[in-house]
Amino acid sequence: MDKPSPGVALVTGASSGIGHATANTLQNAGFRVFGTSRRAVVGRSDGVTMLSCNVTDDASVSNLVEEVLTETGRIDLLVNNAGIGLLGGAEESSTAQAQALFDVNVFGVIRMTNAVLPAMRRQRNGRIVNLSSVLGLIPAPYSALYSSTKHAIEGYSESLDHELRSFGIRVVLVEPAYTRTSFEENLARPDQLLDIYGTARADMDVILRKAIETGDAPEVVAKTVLQAATAPDPRRRYAAGKMARQISLLRRFVPESAFDKSLRKQNGLPV
Repeated sequence: MDKPSPGVALVTGASSGIGHATANTLQNAGFRVFGTSRRAVVGRSDGVTMLSCNVTDDASVSNLVEEVLTETGRIDLLVNNAGIGLLGGAEESSTAQAQALFDVNVFGVIRMTNAVLPAMRRQRNGRIVNLSSVLGLIPAPYSALYSSTKHAIEGYSESLDHELRSFGIRVVLVEPAYTRTSFEENLARPDQLLDIYGTARADMDVILRKAIETGDAPEVVAKTVLQAATAPDPRRRYAAGKMARQISLLRRFVPESAFDKSLRKQNGLPV
């Protein structure tokens, strides 16, 4: 007998990288998968249905969810993966740039979540997986604003999970470390560069690129998303990959002063 389908999944930012791998992994696991991208994407051969959506636009998000519900009648899984990065000194970004970053990485997640919740409540069932990062757990020099968005997602997700359990809905975090994607190529740059940070910023850029080159494959993160999406009694957060698991353990058990010293050393900062 054929296994019953685990349901309908909606994955944001599914045109490349972690989102693309996640959509494919969920499709292979039996989900009917809808993926999104900001611009229209030619149909995929792996069976994933691609739709356009701008997570910073209320109408775009509403239209997307309505289209999926019209097609399928339900949404069982939302994977909030869409996001952008920013590398630079916190002082080098204007308030407007910080707001734009939060509009994608935080309010985009909130828009998508609010849009699917009425259907999930009617179903009395649903799972929301939010892509966080190890930077939602630890500090990272020259990633203050990006890290702030991930810290926000951590707090939002954990609080929301408590609110929704009585409706049969769970909210789970997945925390990757460095992943071999085009993330660094799509990093936003500060909009008010200061010479005083130039050398350190350039050094951090080199460190980031090297770390991504040797990081986990997107499929490692996708496999963790599948685990978070299908576990009958999910944990609150799942570290994705060996490095992420190590960082999570170190953050919990290594004394603060020792962790601080190690982090500065690894990032080429004076100890």
